[in-house]
Amino acid sequence: MMRSSSVALLTAAALALGGCATVVPPVEVTRFHNALPGWASGTRYAIATAPLDGSAAAMPSIEWNSYRAAVEQQLQRQGLVAAGSNDRASLLVRISFERSEQLPEARRSPVSVGVGGSTGSYGSGLGLGIGFNLGGGPKRMADLQLSVRIDDATTGQAIWEGRAQTAVPVKAPAAQPSLAAAKLAEALFRDFPGESGRTISVP
Repeated sequence: MMRSSSVALLTAAALALGGCATVVPPVEVTRFHNALPGWASGTRYAIATAPLDGSAAAMPSIEWNSYRAAVEQQLQRQGLVAAGSNDRASLLVRISFERSEQLPEARRSPVSVGVGGSTGSYGSGLGLGIGFNLGGGPKRMADLQLSVRIDDATTGQAIWEGRAQTAVPVKAPAAQPSLAAAKLAEALFRDFPGESGRTISVP
C-alpha cells in the first residue's frame, strides 16, 4: 500500500514539474472606463497604429500584425466591425505593445493612467519578472505588455482603456508573438468592459 502511494506521489510530482515548463503565467490586467460602453452591435471602428504615448508611429511588423489581429478578434467578439477605407468609423482603437528582456531581479516601474479624471496605477507587481530555473540560475524573462484605448472618433474622448502584462521565459513558446498577442488580448477583453480601476490576475 505504501509502495503504491509512493509511486502515485512520484508520478504526480513528475507531472507537476513537467507542467512547470509549459505553463503560461497569469496576466495582470487593469481597465478604466467612465461608464459601461453602450455602442450597438455592428458599430464600426478604425485602428490607429501610433503608440499611446504619442511618440512616432509604430512601424508595421510581424509582431505588430500579431497584436493587431488578436485585438481585432476580441473586438469582433464584442460585436464591433472593422471599418473599410471608405467607411466612417465611430470608434478609434489605439493599440500599443511593448516587449523587453530582463533578469528576474529587475522589475517594471508602475505607470499611472486614467480616463476622464479617474486615476489608477498599472504594474502593481503580481509576480511579474519572476522566473525559476530548476536547472540552477535565473531564466532571462521577457516582459510583455499590451495597451488598448478606445476613443470616440468624433470627439476624441477616451471611452475605455486597459493594459495587460505578463512575463515569460524568453525561450518559452508563450513568448512567440502570435501566442503572446492572443494571450494578452484575450485576458484584456475578458468579461469586457471589466470593473473600472481594478487590477486582476487572469490565468
